[in-house]
Amino acid sequence: RVNIRVARLLAFALARDRYSINVESSMDLVLGTCDRFVLTPLIYPASWKEDDWTRQLLSLYLITWIGGWLLYFFTASFSYFFLFDEKWTKHKLFLRRQVWLEIACATKSIPGMALLTFPIFFLEVRGYSKLYMGVTTLSDWVYLAVSIGAFLMFTDCLIYWIHRGLHYGVFYKVIHKTHHKWKVPTPFASHAFHPVDGFLQSVPYHIIPFLFPLHKVAFLCLFLFVNIWTVSIHDGEYRVPPVLQPIVNGSAHHTYHHLFYNCNYGQFFTLWDRIGNSIKFPEVYSGKKSL
Repeated sequence: RVNIRVARLLAFALARDRYSINVESSMDLVLGTCDRFVLTPLIYPASWKEDDWTRQLLSLYLITWIGGWLLYFFTASFSYFFLFDEKWTKHKLFLRRQVWLEIACATKSIPGMALLTFPIFFLEVRGYSKLYMGVTTLSDWVYLAVSIGAFLMFTDCLIYWIHRGLHYGVFYKVIHKTHHKWKVPTPFASHAFHPVDGFLQSVPYHIIPFLFPLHKVAFLCLFLFVNIWTVSIHDGEYRVPPVLQPIVNGSAHHTYHHLFYNCNYGQFFTLWDRIGNSIKFPEVYSGKKSL
């Protein structure tokens, strides 16, 4: 009996060591940085270990909420003050105090979006995704480049159909209509929508690392890019190189979406709008008239 108990204890210890190593190797870069410089030395008691799952859950929610709001506010502020053309604030469809209304809507929505999102980040941190570190061989670099392109194409396809679905019946009335309050949007409208709306349209970004291997740093950079892009398509800046205008779903395309509701559902490209027969080419590109 003693030998059996010793064997069980040894097996438990080895299993625990293996588990700790897996958690360590899959530790999210952002969470690890926040632990190292802020949470461990300044916020949490020393007895609350960094790999404790309850601490990770709380930390990830706070990072997703506060970090998400800061990323939104500073990116949208930069875009608004340096790129956005204030002539659009004189448009007849521009609401009174619209900028403040957009900021208020986003500020109320981001905690809810964080609540729906942070469990997915928790699964990533605990090692359930296919995120990886390390690029050594030429084939690794080739795969990294291909995976970035695949990320954009895969998510663009799914977001198109999710976004289009949100324009039907009760989904539009209850969830998506909030975002279409801003018919002539500013960069601050980028995150001004119902929390469920924001989460649903972000789902493709979150599920892809569970389906395909993605480099952890590349995924983090892409996540930042997605947020910047979301702001950019609401910035009223329509200067897209002519060769890219038929391909890229830029700010002019997305402003048409806000104005006409039933066109230009894509996120990055116009491909799926063409396939789904929902493309509406902005006349501002051809110089026929201003939006």
